[in-house]
Amino acid sequence: MPDPDPSREAKLLPDAIHQAVRPGTAILRLQTTHDRAGILDGAWWPRSRDIGAELPGLIAAMTEHLGPVTRVGLDSSAWEELPTRLIIDDRVVHIDSSPVGDDTVLVSRGDRDLFSLLVVPPHATPDAARDAMARAVCADNLTQAAQILIDTGTGRVLPIATEAP
Repeated sequence: MPDPDPSREAKLLPDAIHQAVRPGTAILRLQTTHDRAGILDGAWWPRSRDIGAELPGLIAAMTEHLGPVTRVGLDSSAWEELPTRLIIDDRVVHIDSSPVGDDTVLVSRGDRDLFSLLVVPPHATPDAARDAMARAVCADNLTQAAQILIDTGTGRVLPIATEAP
């Protein structure tokens, strides 16, 4: 698949967004379509691999625009510790995890509403993160999350496993 036109990519996000993107940012494409032509609905750049510290901000941002989030699906190999649920803004959010290695987080607000977000690794440079996030929110994106990370040079670095004493 040929690389997309670089001049087109630069226009995917407004200039103000390019300046504001930093660790802890989520960018969402809130317009959903029935055909789900694109693979991803947005992107998230957490500051760390601590889901208890990072997830509340993402859930709060999504709840503001989409309504209450009920469930989150995460790659268990990408996070330091994963609880089975968190209480965020006085609501229980259930956390499903499995070692899928797909560089995404799945957010659900009901049985049929599922949003798939690219997870930009915390170590990514601002330029690589902005590029990856811009590609993820493109409505006609057909590139898998892992390939977006490879193409933008962010790579995937898993948390360091600690040995039990």
